[in-house]
Amino acid sequence: MTLCACTSRENPFLTEWNTPYGIPPFDEIQVDDYIPAIKEGIAQQQKEIDAITANTEAPTFDNTIAPYEESGEILSKVAGVLYNITETDRTAELDSVMELAIPLMTEHSDNISFNKALYERVATIYKGDQSNLTREQQMVLKKHFESFERSGIGLPEEDQARLREINTEMAAKTQKIGNNILSESNAFKEKFGISVSDYPNAMTTTEDRELRHQMFDAYTTRGHNGNEFDNRQLILDVMALRIEKAQIMGYSNPAAFILEPKMAHDPETVDTFLDGIMKAAVKKAKEEVYDMQKVMDEDIKAGKLPTGSKIEPWDWWYYAEKVRKLKYDLDEELTKPYFKLENVVNGIFTAAKTLYGVNMEKLEGVPAYNKDKVTTYKVTDDKGELLGIFTTDYLPRESKRGGAWMNNIRDQKVDAQGNMIRPIIVNVGNLEEYLNVDEVQTVFHEFGHALHGLLTQCHYPSVSGTSVTRDFVEMFSQFNENWAFQPELLAQYAKNDKGEVIPQELVDKIINSLKFNQGFMTTELCAASILDMAWHELEGVEGLDIDAFERKVCEDMGLIPEIVPRYRTTYFNHIFSSGYSAGYYGYLWSEVLDKDAFSIFEASGNVWNLDLAKKFKETFLERGGSEEPMILYKEFAGREPDNHAFLVGRGLE
Repeated sequence: MTLCACTSRENPFLTEWNTPYGIPPFDEIQVDDYIPAIKEGIAQQQKEIDAITANTEAPTFDNTIAPYEESGEILSKVAGVLYNITETDRTAELDSVMELAIPLMTEHSDNISFNKALYERVATIYKGDQSNLTREQQMVLKKHFESFERSGIGLPEEDQARLREINTEMAAKTQKIGNNILSESNAFKEKFGISVSDYPNAMTTTEDRELRHQMFDAYTTRGHNGNEFDNRQLILDVMALRIEKAQIMGYSNPAAFILEPKMAHDPETVDTFLDGIMKAAVKKAKEEVYDMQKVMDEDIKAGKLPTGSKIEPWDWWYYAEKVRKLKYDLDEELTKPYFKLENVVNGIFTAAKTLYGVNMEKLEGVPAYNKDKVTTYKVTDDKGELLGIFTTDYLPRESKRGGAWMNNIRDQKVDAQGNMIRPIIVNVGNLEEYLNVDEVQTVFHEFGHALHGLLTQCHYPSVSGTSVTRDFVEMFSQFNENWAFQPELLAQYAKNDKGEVIPQELVDKIINSLKFNQGFMTTELCAASILDMAWHELEGVEGLDIDAFERKVCEDMGLIPEIVPRYRTTYFNHIFSSGYSAGYYGYLWSEVLDKDAFSIFEASGNVWNLDLAKKFKETFLERGGSEEPMILYKEFAGREPDNHAFLVGRGLE
């Protein structure tokens, strides 16, 4: 035997990360590291689960649930990096990694979901006496028990085998849908020189009506062009699989299955909720069309447009801005200089410091997945205790999918040795250097999610931070938007390059205009939510034509021809690639909660009421999913939520 003294590079995912605050060593990670680490991580977690099920002692929370929560550390490390980078710095090599990773991870997840020995231990604990468990432990236990039940553990083996096939097929197809949307969005940018995230701005400022029409057509037909990135058949395939899965599980359609554990609980509740909003929103939108048509008529008289021209969907942004200037004398080109991105970031930090005692310290020289685009902060409380690491990635690039979002790179938890592990959170956007009013709200929105992730004080990762239901999680992002244009805060962050604070005259115009165009904004959002529900209330898709289906849904909901849903089917990333299936309504549902909660601050006479802020932090932000959402809400408000503040905030009442 010949021994070779060879040196081989260690896979970073299989080593301790001796980096500042345990930030992933991004500069050491190579594309070839992911799949070996995933395979090793699967083997590691399977051994950990085997040890749990081999335990001959009676099942308890401490010998079953707690070690299960702790299991899979390697996979958590890989997922925290891979799933973030594929959305921000996508490459062909990473696409290839994902093609291999998704079936591996899906099969492993199914192996756990159909592990009868593990399920029986969990079920024994769940059905036994829980009086010795903390409320958080009870919620963790409930979550795992229901996850097993809803995965099909009680079904015959042939049904379980089919569910495995469905899960694998769906995971691959939903990933492909998302990739296609990004490719189509990049094609849009190549054609028009603007990103899809900047589409509203371009439609607002482009005077050339024909060019607006071309941009509208290109934007609203993404994934629908008969090319290699066409999503129509993929969407039908995914829906067929979702329907089959729901029916195997004993439900008539995917919406009924998906909604059962949510706050709304069933499709009928969601449909009634959305129908009420839609009627009020369309009524308001018709008033807005009337106002815009009057402005268009002036352009017709001036010879700019042919006689008989009417407001079309590609005219809305452009003429809405003209009406806003007339009604509120607000020109966003005058406000943008006061909303420089770095100043708005200072604004979100100042608000968090004031309300919750959060301190942000910029870190230099720490690992980052894109050193040229990413900024990293250390987050502490007023006692100097570490709350977490916060990373921002706001600027657009072709490798990044459209929109804005928050991700966890590492979850908060208390580990088996009793060590508090603080989270690593990232906010991602596609923003320019100077922001309009909507984009300012986006920065506050995503930081609201970040605060939910950073301030959590749970023990178990499955309920920490944003690990709450889809129709609850958006409450906290939207709640944070309420502070964006508070005069006291604007005076601290809204400054131009000369250091001059935004004039009160502009502040007043912004405040007065916040309810402007809400008929349109609410209608397009509600229309997308209804379209989502319509897809997921189907009981079959055989012979279905996507265009005809979408037209019928829009007609039935009473959508006016001047407006299209915020997302049409073939580029509806949220519901076909990002986990919001039968859940897009959650933005509006959560807004009822957020506006009602904020009305309590307003009723106190001081929106900066620190006692209420402390109560909000301790009731919601620190407790994650460790209690039922409605119990938490009633604990904070002392009553059921009321939708009055929501309707007033949207200008619908």
